[in-house]
This record gives sequence, C-alpha cells and structure tokens, in this order.
Amino acid sequence: MAQPRVSLRRLCRLVPSQNSRLYTSRINPHWQSLKCLPRNSQRLLHTSPALASPSGDKVSGQKLREEWAQYSQFPSASKAADFVEGNKVTVHGFLLRRRVKSSKLVFADIQVENGPSVQVTSTFKEDGSPEQLVTRALRAVPLYSPVSVTGTVARLHGNRIDLDLDAVQPLNAFPKDIIVSEGVQFPASARHLQIRFSDPLRSRLLARPQIGFQLRKTLNDLDFTEVETPILFKSTPEGAREFLVPTRRRGLAYALPQSPQQYKQILMSSGIRGYYQFARCFRDEDLRADRQPEFTQLDLEMGFATGEDVMRTVETLVSQLLPALNAQFNVVRQGDDIYPVPKRNLDNGESTENGDLQWPEPTAPFLRLTYDEAMTRFGIDKPDLRIPFELHRVDHVLPAQFVSMITHTEQPIVEAFRIRPQFDGETVTPGTIAEFVDKLMDQLPKPLANNPDGAPAALMFNSKKPLCGLSSLGFEGFDALTSMEAFSDLEDGDVLVFQARKNAPFQGEGSTALGVARTHFYRSFVSAGLLPQSLDLKFLWVVNFPMFTPDDGIDPGQGGQAGFKATHHPFTAPLTEADVEMLATDPLKARADHYDLVVNGVELGGGSRRIHLSSMQEYVMRNILKMTDAGLAQFSHLLEALRAGCPPHAGFALGFDRLVAILTHTDSVRDVIAFPKSMKGEDLTVKSPSKMTAQQLETYHLAIAKKEEVNKQDV
Repeated sequence: MAQPRVSLRRLCRLVPSQNSRLYTSRINPHWQSLKCLPRNSQRLLHTSPALASPSGDKVSGQKLREEWAQYSQFPSASKAADFVEGNKVTVHGFLLRRRVKSSKLVFADIQVENGPSVQVTSTFKEDGSPEQLVTRALRAVPLYSPVSVTGTVARLHGNRIDLDLDAVQPLNAFPKDIIVSEGVQFPASARHLQIRFSDPLRSRLLARPQIGFQLRKTLNDLDFTEVETPILFKSTPEGAREFLVPTRRRGLAYALPQSPQQYKQILMSSGIRGYYQFARCFRDEDLRADRQPEFTQLDLEMGFATGEDVMRTVETLVSQLLPALNAQFNVVRQGDDIYPVPKRNLDNGESTENGDLQWPEPTAPFLRLTYDEAMTRFGIDKPDLRIPFELHRVDHVLPAQFVSMITHTEQPIVEAFRIRPQFDGETVTPGTIAEFVDKLMDQLPKPLANNPDGAPAALMFNSKKPLCGLSSLGFEGFDALTSMEAFSDLEDGDVLVFQARKNAPFQGEGSTALGVARTHFYRSFVSAGLLPQSLDLKFLWVVNFPMFTPDDGIDPGQGGQAGFKATHHPFTAPLTEADVEMLATDPLKARADHYDLVVNGVELGGGSRRIHLSSMQEYVMRNILKMTDAGLAQFSHLLEALRAGCPPHAGFALGFDRLVAILTHTDSVRDVIAFPKSMKGEDLTVKSPSKMTAQQLETYHLAIAKKEEVNKQDV
C-alpha cells in the first residue's frame, strides 16, 4: 500500500538503522573523542596542498581515514511522523546561526532544505557531564558547516521546531577563508555559494520543479503523451543560428536543436494525438536578461487540432497552475525581493511562512489582440497591459515646426502617450517630476537616444507656465492636442512623450521606438516611486502575425532568395483562404495562423497551426521563400512525413525559464537557472567554453582559421 506523501520529506526519512553510529555522549562514548577540524587545519579538498606535497607535514593515510570516518558515517534523518513532542529525532542541515548566552547555554539554528526552521538548545549544569561535552562540541563546529543533529522535540510551533540537543555531528568543516556576512554577494564563479546564501535564489530554484510538476500533471490529465526527442539533430535553416557538434567522421556534424519543431510534427504523422515534453533547446543568439544559449521550453503538439484548440489547452494549463501554486507557496518580501517560499506544514497545520501576497488567478478565455492592434495601441507585439497609458497618433494635430524639431524624417507618423505620476505635493511635486524627467531624458538607452527617426521628446503639463508648459506646440497645436479625447483632461505633473517614425505599415517588427519608450518610462517611473508597482499578471494572446518579414541581415532566416523570411518558422500555416491567395500575389501581406502568449510585456511562448500538406509546405519553401534545392533537401524527412497522410495539427512552445522568472518575480532567467551562462555565453562556474586542444582538433578534423581569413569571409 502506498504511503501518503508527507510535507517534511527531505527533513524526515529516517528510522535509524542497526549499523548506523549515533554520535551522542549519552549513548556512545566515542562521542567524547569526536572533534571537528580546526579552522586553520588542512581541509580535505582536492586542492589541498597537504595532499599534493611530499613534505613531512603531509596528512598521513591514517589521518585521512579518521577524517573520512568522522565525516561520512552519520544517522539518517527522522520521518515526519516522528516529530512529536517528547520524541527523539535526527535532523540534517547547515549550522546557520549560533547564540552563546553563557558558558552553559547555547542556541543554534539549523538550515533544513524545504523544511521548517529548527532551533536546538544545548545546556548543562555539571562540569564533565555528557551534556557539557555536547555543548562544547556544538560551540566547536564552524558556522555554515553541514551537521547531523539529534535531539528531543521540545516544542512544535508554526514556524519552528525546538529541539533539546542530545548530539551534534559535523559532516564537513566550512573553511575560514570564505567570509559570510549579511547581504554578502558572491561572484558568479562561486554559484554554489550564491545559491546557498541567497534565500531568494534558492527559493526560486525550489519553486521551479513544482511549477513543472503542476504543468506536467495537467497535461497528463488531458491525455497528452510525454515523448523525448533527440538532442543531436541536423542543421536545418529554421531561422536562428545553431550550435554545431562535430563528429569523428570527416565533414559531418550534428546540430543542437533550436526546438523539437520538426520531430513533433513527425510525431503527428506517427499517430501520437497529443505530445509534450520539457525540451532543452539551443540557439546561438545574442544574449540578454531573458535569453540564454540553452533553455527549457514546454513543447506540445496536438493532432486533428486547430490553433483554437491549442490556445484553449494553454489557457487551461495556466488557469490550473496558479491556484495550485497558491496552495503550495506563500509569496514573501525581503527588502526589494519578492519570491515564493513553500508552505511547509507541521502536524498542527500551521504554516512556517506568513506571506502577504498571492499569485492572481486568471480566468479564461484570455484577452486577444491582433498584431496590428497591439503595434498600433502599444507599439510592441508583446504589450504590458499593466502600463496605464497607450499610444495615440497625433501628427495630424501638431504644427510642422514642432514635428521638424523632433525628427528629420519626411512625412512621419508621430505618436504620443501621457504619463500621470502619483505625487503628494510635498516630497513629490511637479518640480521634482520635471527634474526626474530631465534626468531620464539625459540617460536614455542608446537605441532610443540614437534612433535615426529622432529621439523621443518629453513635455510636462504645468498650469503656471505659458500654454501650460506646452508652448513648443504653439496655440493651434495646444488647442488641437488638448481637444483630443486622450489628452483632454491633462493635469499638473502629466508628462507627454512624443516620438516620430516612418510612415510605413508594420511588417513583422517586434516594436516601434515609442513602444520601447513606453516600457522604459513606465519602469523608470515605478522604480522612482512615481507610479505604483503592480504584481498583477496580465495574460493575453497576440494573433494574426504577418506570415513573412523582410530580411534584416541579422538572423539567417531560411536562406532563400525572396528577400524576406518566415516571421516565426516556415512551417506556419496561412490564416485564411484569402491569405493563401495572397501568397501568390503579395506574400508580405499574408497573415499567419500564429499566436503568442504574452504576460506583463514578456512573450511566454508562441505557437501556430502547421502546414500539414507536403505539397503546400514545398510550395512555401520553394516558390515563396525561394529556397534552393539543397536547402529544400534539408527538410526531406519532414516533407516525407507530411506526405504519409499527416493529419491537421497545431502546437505551442512555452518558455519555461521565462514563466518561472515571471512567477517568482525576477526580471532575469538567470535567477531561475541553477548554472546559467553569462552575457558572453560563458559558464563561469566551470569555465566553459574551453579552448580546443590540438588532439581534439585532429580527432574532429577541424582547424582554427586565422583572423585575416575570417575577416576576408566577412567582407
């Protein structure tokens, strides 16, 4: 019969075995001879010079055996059911804090992973007693060392277990040369210390698998099948740069998958009705806070399905995830950090954390915006709906003189938005807001400051100034602007931001300059306390993207000669019959049956209905994208699978790292990945990538090109 799950599974696993050695002065006299390593002694580390030096002070084999026995034999941890007042239990963890109240009274806190905090008390009355030896041993253990602690449960209460100490056994010694203080910041090369001494980082890593578990549970309940696909794939022009893996066979190489896209479509032809996996993906792209060269996505595909079916499924995933997380976690604040901690319950049902926040639980269906609507209203295809202002086109009411002041672009489109800061009239006044905006404009990000269509221009409404501070618009411009509904109720302190752009239709670009400025100004105002921070989760779908985007010379695309590339990937189906007709007449106007899931300005994932007819897929690649026969041949496996009676299908890929980052209130996916890469794509913990040796180059038939040869190829 299966045993029920217990909340203290890591804390409690133990019924002491007959052959385990319990180091307690009350039971085993061996405890009296048990000592932890002095802090200035040579430590049992692979870099210890004592182990490498042949000198006379080299640690003897006997010494090593004694240390190994001391640190490697310890009792198992107790089970959750054993934690009853009066019971003797054993706990494993790190010695986090120690408070010496007197020579005869010591308190210590034991840090236990994913369990309640544990406080041990050690006291004695008589010198030479077993209790004195235990107290002395507790004081001798270096702080932050791993320990096994045995004691009697004195009290169970909501946020702590109190133990009267019977025995403490150090399992290693924390070195003296690693300095730990409040708020210490360890370098990225010491990731193990970052994780261990950062509550927010460690808590986010503990939350990550629980988020994955809930998603997996929902998909299993929906009768999806988890299928693993290969990591060693082949190079195909899907759109992003790939990582190649050379082989010992001359001239042959694998490619790491950008996604399992082609495999999951082949699975649809295989008869797998609903597929999913937590897939590792690899893209050799420029890095930023929310992007890594290797990442995890929750990948899914549905046979005999449309995009509507997939979107409903994803909405179910999200709608069931957040209530489940609220049942398992509290969301707490620590300074500027907000992060989840598990609701670790004792038998009395009390929580060990008092979180004052919860995840908002969205209701389906989510809001939908077309790509054109998102770009027009928000200037970006992944809008943050928490931002309380939208873009408005104003070039028709602005005087030509003002337009010429902000741009040299001929006949531009000019748009504007209005920010209404919150101010109290004392510490925050229209004057302080004006100073803040001036500083913000002086420190604009380079893409905004150096925009070829002109930098944004900001004006502040102030009723005490001529034309209320908008004199650069002139009388007619002021009257025309304030007669627009969006700007008819301007108040003192309102900030107006103007931005020009070329008068051209949107063609698959991700944002306009004013869309970027909208996000930048909002975040800056929130950071300065001029707008309230919002922890809402504003989910929406952005749909009806352009099927193709003009080449930008940055991403390789599909390598065709058409002058444009697939906006997402070349397997996306046209949206309607009219868009199918548009392929032959004006491909850049054809819309795709593609959908992106967006929350708070972050694209969590995207998907589409796929082209399931081999003839249509070949037509798009050969006739529309103008791919060569060689390029087309790289997809022969997929075309053959589609030819074998592949059913209509659609899918989605959810950026799992980004989802965890959003739900644990961090802007960087590095905070939810145990060993992330740096902005240069380096793993600073293990120092990768590393230089290839001459032997490796020979084995894989490679040679390092000289710099001048590389420069010639780039010309």
